[in-house]
Amino acid sequence: MGEVDPAFIQALEHRPKPGQTIEAKGIPLIDLSPLESNSRAALEILAAEIGDACENWGFFQVINHGVPFEARQKIDSVSRKFFALPKEEKRKVSRDEVNPTGYYDTEHTKNVRDWKEVFDFTVQVPTVIPASHEPGDEEIKEMINQWPGNIPEMRLVGLRRVRRRNAKTGIQLTGAHSFELGLEKDRLNGFFKDQTTFIRLNYYPPCPIPDLALGVGRHKDAGALTILAQDEVGGLQVKRKTDGEWILVKPTPDAYIINVGDIIQVWSNEKYESVEHRVKVNLEKERFSVPFFFNPAFYTMVEPLEELVNKQNPSKYKPYSWGKFFTTRKLSNYKKLDVENIQIHHFKN
Repeated sequence: MGEVDPAFIQALEHRPKPGQTIEAKGIPLIDLSPLESNSRAALEILAAEIGDACENWGFFQVINHGVPFEARQKIDSVSRKFFALPKEEKRKVSRDEVNPTGYYDTEHTKNVRDWKEVFDFTVQVPTVIPASHEPGDEEIKEMINQWPGNIPEMRLVGLRRVRRRNAKTGIQLTGAHSFELGLEKDRLNGFFKDQTTFIRLNYYPPCPIPDLALGVGRHKDAGALTILAQDEVGGLQVKRKTDGEWILVKPTPDAYIINVGDIIQVWSNEKYESVEHRVKVNLEKERFSVPFFFNPAFYTMVEPLEELVNKQNPSKYKPYSWGKFFTTRKLSNYKKLDVENIQIHHFKN
């Protein structure tokens, strides 16, 4: 990442302090194998476990998720090949205001908040989003995946299998959420017919100031669910709801980490909560991770599900357009907008 600019240090927010994080022992580890069974009793038990994890943590780890280990090895291999390329090669597929998929690095964009490089690509082709964040502007555009020409296997090997399986897992998990909320298991499926889901390859280089920097600053995920594969280095920290402590999530071999996003918080009318998390960087070791951001169609109006709203539990949010929300977030990376740092609390009743 080059020499450390003094402005980088001054601009860092919410810096981790030595000794302020502890290793997670309470984040649940859940076996997803009942999702493949036809047993209602098994599904009820699993849904209760997931519901409890979402209410108490907002995060959980899963095993027996159905993604073959070999497929995960392949995506890890192509990720390492890509980030090992010279900067000028990676920047040939840089994302920009017109197309928000592709490569991004904080050094290139002068973004001093995060110590990382990423590569984004969509799951559904084409993926359609609003062209503008402005209300009333109905123009739409396609997000076009970019691929480095010198790593042809990045597009073909492993990625298709991983995204198909993760998309299925996302549907199964939202089905479990629906079931636990007392709804039909397929209640949320229609929202993902034309999904805006995308996969991100993350690379966190070794950092000479690990106690002053963050790979990713504290944030909540805006979408429905995030399905994360991380390597053995680790670094993900979750803010524990009970006391606000930052908890280090120790990597579990062949497990995925799942967290609830803002959309499910709204759909559930705050029965489930999207929880703050961040990534700590490492002094000596590079770190790789692959989050799968499971998002609904751009035309989805996000609001508490009508079955969960009544006089005793009134709606806590006004409806908002997911597509406009998504586009606002993306465009704010490149220019100052009339709405800064849009969050779901802007839509609170």
